[in-house]
Amino acid sequence: MDAIQIPTPDRPIDAIVEIPGSKSITNRALLTAALGNGTTILTNALFSEDTHWFSTCLQRLGIPVTSDPARAEFQVTGQGGEIPVSQAELFVGNAGTAARFITALVSLAEGEYALDGIPRMRERPLSELLRVLEAMGAELDFKGQPGCMPFTMRSHRFAGGPIQLQAHKTSQQLSALLMIAPYAQEDTIIEVDGTLVSESYINMTLRVMEQFGVQVSRNDSRRFHIEAGQRYRALPYTVEPDASNASYFFAAAAITGGRVRVNYLSKHSCQGDIHFVDVLEAMGCQVTATDHYLEVVGPAAELKGIDVDLNDMSDLVQTLAAIAPFASSPLTIRNVEHIRWKETERIKAVVTELQRLGVEVEEFPDGMRIQPGPVTPAQVQTYNDHRMAMAFAVTGLRVPGIVIQDPACTQKTFPDFFDRFLAMIE
Repeated sequence: MDAIQIPTPDRPIDAIVEIPGSKSITNRALLTAALGNGTTILTNALFSEDTHWFSTCLQRLGIPVTSDPARAEFQVTGQGGEIPVSQAELFVGNAGTAARFITALVSLAEGEYALDGIPRMRERPLSELLRVLEAMGAELDFKGQPGCMPFTMRSHRFAGGPIQLQAHKTSQQLSALLMIAPYAQEDTIIEVDGTLVSESYINMTLRVMEQFGVQVSRNDSRRFHIEAGQRYRALPYTVEPDASNASYFFAAAAITGGRVRVNYLSKHSCQGDIHFVDVLEAMGCQVTATDHYLEVVGPAAELKGIDVDLNDMSDLVQTLAAIAPFASSPLTIRNVEHIRWKETERIKAVVTELQRLGVEVEEFPDGMRIQPGPVTPAQVQTYNDHRMAMAFAVTGLRVPGIVIQDPACTQKTFPDFFDRFLAMIE
């Protein structure tokens, strides 16, 4: 896809939009359905690069998955914790959930599996999960950097028992272990050593597990007890709209003084990113929350600068940074050092692109401070990172001449983002 210049509307945005299903929930539901007994139908599921790689890996493992993109449905026939194929080559692209969840899944088998991804995925954190699986009896053969893809794993059925895990770079390795633990040979007790980042995603994992019939005892925020022998049940399951992807539409209302309503998304969502509307409210927006929609109305005057800890909403750093130059005072984002190991080095990428737009930014190890001021039109580089493209598209609603390079990178989680986003301007 060619670069896109974002049209700047001559009036505030006023739109009602619908957002595809959550990537994070879709991939969690695919895993629990694959482990369950019987057929699960996922509706309002996301069809994107990330869910493509995940569902393809399941199919390569012999787990029946049928896809109906037109109806946004997956049908998964769970194998009761068994992995039918004992040898497979599995490619995950740059899908962090697929990399961590599939790695954990095949540890339940007796077999040999080769896993790999694109070059950036080979740099992303995986070593803690692999260390745990190796302690459980898996044998690992690394083709490059130890602790990273590509590798071959010879698995001998996940044992369970006591586990200590570090989760200061990503919470996905913890989620992966939580979801497979019911199928371990004995009860699993996981203790997180040190900082746990993105805790809201762990809460999401526990919520999905509970919806599929598995309980986890949590004595405190860092200790989890999963009884062996529990089983996920097959059921019809509707995936919530993606709260992370809704953020770009809410931000559009915020910086144009307009109104955006996102249907079928409520404050009762299990997604931590739903609380981005609270951040916008602190900046001066009006928020209406019901059981059937969320609506944001931007302020008639300027947004207010704030100082905010985004550890539990770290996927929204780019969204907030993209609107920060239009605030009336500096905006500070803290406690997000772990996003340096995402699809790109996100702190560095955001700072670089804001500076390209003429914005004054101070970079910290764990965040940044953004000064308000004029924005100079420029071509925004996206680093093959979907969130860079979507976030800086919002900036273009206020500044004529913003061009987004490689807009096709949104295929990762929101393939028709620009169609839906630009429709608000028409």
